[in-house]
Amino acid sequence: MRKTIRTNSFLAFGIALMLISCDKTQIFDEYHTFQNGWDKKNSVIFTFDQEVSKKPNNIFINIRSNNDYEFNNLFLITKLEQPSGLIKVDTLEYEMADLDGNMLGEGFSDIKESKLWYKENVKFPEKGKYKISISQAVRKTGKVKGVEKLKGITEIGFRIETSQVE
Repeated sequence: MRKTIRTNSFLAFGIALMLISCDKTQIFDEYHTFQNGWDKKNSVIFTFDQEVSKKPNNIFINIRSNNDYEFNNLFLITKLEQPSGLIKVDTLEYEMADLDGNMLGEGFSDIKESKLWYKENVKFPEKGKYKISISQAVRKTGKVKGVEKLKGITEIGFRIETSQVE
């Protein structure tokens, strides 16, 4: 009996390791976890080293949310800083729920993961340390002041993938 359990555990570990190592497109992938919602004042910052890229890359913002998220859309402000100090700012809007209010994304439980396009076919012009800052900018309809604490977002991730696999 113990030999069967040990063999099955080893087999499961091996399969998981193969699946993780087969991700040949990943260049950078990191997450930040929120304990009690995403505070409007707290920007999430990801820092990564990058070589000058001749091949295009795709960049994603990954969101893990649950049923406590009470909006259909998510508004984000991103600031991508290059090693030279040049900053590019974008205001982004993503659809997070369908017309019936069901959360979009992948997942079998109440936690859904959404892989959201940020930039497509990007080439990094400089070698060095890049920094991306992501802030939530969600507002209730008819309100000027933004939502102070955004409930239902459990994690935010930043991912860079090569768009050409060798």
